[in-house]
Amino acid sequence: MKIIADENLAYVDYFFSQFGEIKTHAGRTLQKQDLIDCDALLVRSVTAVNANLLTQTPVQFVGSATIGTDHIDIAYLNARQISWANAAGCNAQAVAEYVITALLNLKPALIDAGQKFCLGIVGLGNVGRRLAQLGQQLEWQVIGYDPFVQNSQVEQVEFTELLHRADAVSIHVPLTKVGPHATQHLFNQNVLNQLKPHTILINSARGSVVVEQDLIQDIEKNHRQVVLDVFEHEPVISQRLLQLLAIATPHIAGYSLEGKARGTQMIYQAFCQKFDQPADKDFTTQLQSCPSFFKNQNFKQALIQNLMNLYDIQRDNDNLHACIENGLVNQQAFDQLRKNYPLRREWSAYGA
Repeated sequence: MKIIADENLAYVDYFFSQFGEIKTHAGRTLQKQDLIDCDALLVRSVTAVNANLLTQTPVQFVGSATIGTDHIDIAYLNARQISWANAAGCNAQAVAEYVITALLNLKPALIDAGQKFCLGIVGLGNVGRRLAQLGQQLEWQVIGYDPFVQNSQVEQVEFTELLHRADAVSIHVPLTKVGPHATQHLFNQNVLNQLKPHTILINSARGSVVVEQDLIQDIEKNHRQVVLDVFEHEPVISQRLLQLLAIATPHIAGYSLEGKARGTQMIYQAFCQKFDQPADKDFTTQLQSCPSFFKNQNFKQALIQNLMNLYDIQRDNDNLHACIENGLVNQQAFDQLRKNYPLRREWSAYGA
């Protein structure tokens, strides 16, 4: 059996080497000729998996170690009877921790804000639910909007009410283009105008949920603090936008070691089911221990005291700014940041 895997997937050898030959490849430049004798394809979100890529290839299984599936033509795979799997929720904790880190980096005093601070979460799936739990642990007021999910642990409100009340809005929706609740360009000029000028906006979901040009105009008008990990025209990112953002990172919100490993394990389990193999490996056996920052300490105090040690988000911001060349982020440099990213550990590794 031959397996083609994105070069940035974690623990591929550990999970898949027993099944045959593994060849790694840059996910963004993967082409049909690379799959001419491939039985299984393992990707991330940068690879468009569709008829153009897979027609006249022997691929029987596609695994995407990602939460989203908008890069996969599911209808085509089903029509071709190609088994597929994604890793919904694999890095949800990492993204939730990214959002909290960004907020505390911008405003450290929020650690003691309590109910005076209102966090609005758009999308209450795997990430939104975990973010709500962290916000509540910090004793913030947490409200959420999701037309498809009911969560009794979160005060759910209509979209307009969330926009009016929240002091920070964090986006956690999939990218959908049709239907009454389509999310593409959900945050346009009309929606941005409904936010209070001081409201922080964070998008670590999908870039096209926010209209870039409308966002630029909003920041210039309101001096809004905006955190982006994803961009509408990614990997094409303008210097103009980057310099307006409070924090910008290269699509790495979910890049924890646990999240990456969990994603690979989830597609490994689907692979084993497809090819009738025992799924007896667990990523946790491969992880090293970390200092116990949270042991015998108040959660909030331990978090703010160790925030830089847990995740230096400003470093990621600075590294992305260093990729600017002739008015744009250099695309090769952007991909290299992601390829060589030093995976951070989730807070649970430190005893949280």
